[in-house]
Amino acid sequence: MAPRNLSMSLVFLFTLFSLVIGHEGVGNSGKYPIVVSTWPFLEAVRAAWKAVDEGFNAVDAVVEGCSACEELRCDGTVGPGGSPDENGETTIDALLMNGVTMEVGAVAAMRYVKDGIRAARLVMQHTKHTMLVGDRAAAFAISMGLPGPTNLSSPESMEKWTRWKENHCQPNFWKNVLPVDSCGPYQSKDNMGLNKGVCSEAKAMGIIESRTSLVGPHNHDTISMAVIDKMGHVAVGTSTNGATFKIPGRVGDGPIAGSSAYADDEVGACGATGDGDIMMRFLPCYQVVESMRQGMEPKLAAKDAISRIARKFPDFVGAVVAINKNGVHAGACHGWTFQYSVRSPDMDDVKVFTVLP
Repeated sequence: MAPRNLSMSLVFLFTLFSLVIGHEGVGNSGKYPIVVSTWPFLEAVRAAWKAVDEGFNAVDAVVEGCSACEELRCDGTVGPGGSPDENGETTIDALLMNGVTMEVGAVAAMRYVKDGIRAARLVMQHTKHTMLVGDRAAAFAISMGLPGPTNLSSPESMEKWTRWKENHCQPNFWKNVLPVDSCGPYQSKDNMGLNKGVCSEAKAMGIIESRTSLVGPHNHDTISMAVIDKMGHVAVGTSTNGATFKIPGRVGDGPIAGSSAYADDEVGACGATGDGDIMMRFLPCYQVVESMRQGMEPKLAAKDAISRIARKFPDFVGAVVAINKNGVHAGACHGWTFQYSVRSPDMDDVKVFTVLP
């Protein structure tokens, strides 16, 4: 009986040990938590890392990180006080996505409220909708307790707008129009009988007018952040004040799930930045995550998503960063040199990675 009892005891202990090790593997494999963000927004990544390292879930950590970037007005392209539209006004786009539940909250073209990512979380928490826009988004956010109404312009943004007006409102986002004066209002050339029956040689050949003068690292720096928390759960978020000198009412890819960001707890996440008007037509982050689901490594998935856009728009400017559930991350870009930031358990501080086109 003694040998049999000893054997049973050893089996029991081995089974218990296996269960303990297995549970720890699910909760924290050693590669979590991890924070990844577009651009060298170091303080934003540090804020997200502090939150997730203290036990916050991925959604809340993303909010902390993006909110820090909004408060710091990262590069003048996140938060209030930057990227004036044609009327000199700053508006906010933001998105938050939970990779566990696939819930999304977003706000677009939001005026009067500076806290874009927190407004997006309120949409996720307190409505059955995915996105609210414009003044109604602001009214909702204020009703839910966010500060406002607030003038989102700043002396810097107004000075930039004034210089643009003095330069005859160039460059701008209009096409196939004629201005009444140098800064509009604009009229369609078709309505003036100038384009009837005419198909330009460029359009016939599928060539798209260059947009490089409109988009660059310092007027299109969306923060797109992904966090995997200690339990291995994934979330993403974005915040931006959009394209500088955009036509009022324009919404870019910032609040569009699958374009600026996407997360799936089973696979990983993606963040994007660049010419949102072009990128949102291809849903690059959805493409990246689905490619990783099919077995692609993050580097190849990122390159594939960017190449799909570049084939149609050779002059486009943009980038994506991908991370899978194993903590492997990579970026890809076109038209500019891209940098993204990472903080993981094996790092003493945020590390910036550079990606060449």
